[in-house]
Amino acid sequence: MKVVGAGETRSAGKRRFAAVDAARGVALLAMIVYHFAWDLWFYGFTAVEIPFDPFWRNFARAIAASFLILVGVSLVLAHDAGLEPRAFLRRLAKVAGAAALITLATWLVFPASFIFFGILHMIAVGSVLALPFLRLHPALSALAAAAVLGAPILYADPAFDTRWLAWIGFFETPPDTNDFEPVFPWLAAVLAGVALGRVMMGTRLRERVAAMRAEGRIGRGLVWMGRWSLVIYLLHQPILMGALYPVALALDPRAGQLAGQCRAACEASGNGADFCARYCDCALGELEARGLTDLAARGPATPEDQARFDAVVDGCVAQTLRESPPPD
Repeated sequence: MKVVGAGETRSAGKRRFAAVDAARGVALLAMIVYHFAWDLWFYGFTAVEIPFDPFWRNFARAIAASFLILVGVSLVLAHDAGLEPRAFLRRLAKVAGAAALITLATWLVFPASFIFFGILHMIAVGSVLALPFLRLHPALSALAAAAVLGAPILYADPAFDTRWLAWIGFFETPPDTNDFEPVFPWLAAVLAGVALGRVMMGTRLRERVAAMRAEGRIGRGLVWMGRWSLVIYLLHQPILMGALYPVALALDPRAGQLAGQCRAACEASGNGADFCARYCDCALGELEARGLTDLAARGPATPEDQARFDAVVDGCVAQTLRESPPPD
């Protein structure tokens, strides 16, 4: 990105800002990196437990926050001259429809930890809740962001623990889901973006940002990604998982398949993703070490093999319960 002139600033609020699209492209690229790492963990290519590792968890949170901040900024830029209902509702319908598609797809694959209020759900709801702040002084939006950020720290109630209410954010025990950005505290990021957008539109920063253009393949590539972010978001994970699956089978014809089947069956029984990941890692490792991973393919198991198999399963269940006890 490079500033090449400040002449084209008319109707800046009604056209796309290349700098904002590029920033969204960077956030999307970071998300692809995270999901690629998650997929490597899922197929057993890495011993680092990506969903639970502190670095990767914070990396994922930073990515989500950057997306939501850009939502707030984009709302201000798009509707600086006044809300355009048709354009807003058209965009809202696209995001909400994509969120519903994510919920359906993950419910079919991971029924015990499906995504019921992930980043796309939060973008849709946050876009609506942020509307009253678009014309307010940025200080008011910043104060509201601070209040939203602190509210779930000050108040929580087990009545909000169910999926029907957990999306609000006042739960005591977080629900088991593969992606979760509840309204409290994540609306704070959207409101912070609204405040940032209002500051930008009320100062000379607007002209400087509007004058930025993408130069070079990297810059133009990031802008392109930012403008097609929703499509890329929906497609990148199926592509990544589909590309890694044959690699997992080639390196070990059973490893990737067994790991995925074990976790899917475990979660389908009502267990949490954390429990299932630890249990399957333990069970598959022990079964492989004892030469029992192909027990089903041998035909009817001997009483001795079945006893050894049951001992591994029981031992790994007990070990996983000690490491990840269920919430009280």
